[in-house]
Amino acid sequence: MSLHEPDAPVLRRYTAFLRINHWIAAACFIMLTLSGLAMFSPALFWLSALFGGGQPTRAIHPWIGVVLFVSYALLCVRFLGSNLPNRDDVAWSRRIVDVINNRDENLPELGKYNPGQKLVFWSQTLLIPVLLVTGLVIWDWYFYGYTTIQTKRVAVLVHSLAAILAITVIIVHIYAGIWVKGTMRAMTRGTVTAGWAYRHHRKWFRQSLAGQPPTAEPPRAGGD
Repeated sequence: MSLHEPDAPVLRRYTAFLRINHWIAAACFIMLTLSGLAMFSPALFWLSALFGGGQPTRAIHPWIGVVLFVSYALLCVRFLGSNLPNRDDVAWSRRIVDVINNRDENLPELGKYNPGQKLVFWSQTLLIPVLLVTGLVIWDWYFYGYTTIQTKRVAVLVHSLAAILAITVIIVHIYAGIWVKGTMRAMTRGTVTAGWAYRHHRKWFRQSLAGQPPTAEPPRAGGD
């Protein structure tokens, strides 16, 4: 079964709403990373020019964080059921060497998400609320008088550590999306080839076939 031919049968993986929401969250995360780094270190303050200077950067950063939280909350509700751990994840994780070496024939059949994807989901599901809460504590324009200076200092530390972890997770997420050929189209077109689904998420492939037969997609110039 072909993995990436432009006219290969395809399966619907994400709706337009989920894809748009995903890219809203992604755009917010990038802007938060850049504006956060600008405020984190004097050596990176030059990044504030992307947002109009230091003061605009400080003003816009928390609002972008609120948008990210709302956007991710919608994604979380939709993806929660598919990201619950199961025994297949344990078996897959024990064969991580086969995963790295692309020996898919040695791997157990998986549902819609593999353990690596679930780790990204649960990491962000934990870290984004932490970032929101600590961000509110240090959002002095609106919440200055509600907490002590010591609390704010702790919040700054926790916020910074959570941000570093979240950025690291997203870098791995982006790398994996590029490394596994055919994955990116799921969030750009909403579909994946039947061959891709069979190879990487065979259990989900079978479940999808039970309710939605794959349809042929017309060729696109340039392919994936």
